Amino acid sequence: MDSVTHPGWPARLGWGPVELVPLARRDAVEWTRVRRANELWLAPWEPSAAMSWAARHTPSSYRAMRRAALARARQGTSLPFAVRYEDRLVGQVTLDNVVRGALRSGHLGYWVDRAVSGRGVASLAVALVCDHAFGAVGLHRLQADIRPENRPSRRLVERLGFRQEALFRQYLDIDGAWRDHLGYALLADDVPGGLLTRWRARAPH
Repeated sequence: MDSVTHPGWPARLGWGPVELVPLARRDAVEWTRVRRANELWLAPWEPSAAMSWAARHTPSSYRAMRRAALARARQGTSLPFAVRYEDRLVGQVTLDNVVRGALRSGHLGYWVDRAVSGRGVASLAVALVCDHAFGAVGLHRLQADIRPENRPSRRLVERLGFRQEALFRQYLDIDGAWRDHLGYALLADDVPGGLLTRWRARAPH
């Protein structure tokens, strides 16, 4: 892979029991199980679709998603990570819509299994990806668009230092309707010491 065109990918990131790795073919069955078990937890924040949740979450669906994600990664427009906690698949963090040139930005998206909610897994995973994006990937700005009703996700990015910059009206077709989103952003200059350092300072001991 051309490291000049696609800096920072592929990569493996981690701290403690949390590891972020490229999506693996072997995870199809486990991804299906986790996603199906978390329908009520995740569906309100997911794009609308004509198919049922179960039909959208099959091993073949995972393989198609993985192929598309890795194709974008090869093009340098995405960094799709699986989140593993104590060596089991518990979520994903993706830095998508990566733009180089004068902008040098990307959009952040993430989800985790409700079974690990409250353990700091999601915030640690996001911190690791942001540090990687501002470091090896060479980006300057990261954006996370979150529904106003999604208070846990808003608290997560706010604790990490993201600032609310905008309200996007009827921005995305989510869970059956056009939904408003709040635009949060973080600049490399906002966290000169890195987000992992900030996360560790705030993590429960």
